[in-house]
Amino acid sequence: MTSEFKMTRRVEFCETDMAGIMHFANFFRFMESTEHAFYRSLGFSVTLAKEGGFKGLPRVHASCDFRAPLRCEDEVEVHLLVREKKSKALTYDFIFRKAGAEVARGALTVVCVEFDPATRSMKAVPLPAALAEKIEVAPSALFPEKK
Repeated sequence: MTSEFKMTRRVEFCETDMAGIMHFANFFRFMESTEHAFYRSLGFSVTLAKEGGFKGLPRVHASCDFRAPLRCEDEVEVHLLVREKKSKALTYDFIFRKAGAEVARGALTVVCVEFDPATRSMKAVPLPAALAEKIEVAPSALFPEKK
């Protein structure tokens, strides 16, 4: 079972604003790409296939606090930590570090849903057992103090 995942990304020119700083929306993209890589590392996809429809993991909460800017060509480590695991939902914390220094901290909560194409509706369902058994909550010692 795993409770954390790390990925390194380089800030691209297209991800910066006119001041040369990474646009705030891209922190959410970095969180999402890290989350997807986390699922792939466990042998899954963010889209959970199902006969006659599909299950997915849409966001019900997203946040990010910024401490220092990232600029074009900066390398940033994105550290995903599983903060909470429920039968139908997962909450992740993300810690962004540049050269070891924390530059931002974010969070995502996702809920497993099943999409019914006939009614075009979604309903919360339990996480697939094969996925849930591979994920555990990270030890509290891994969560740094908020500054």
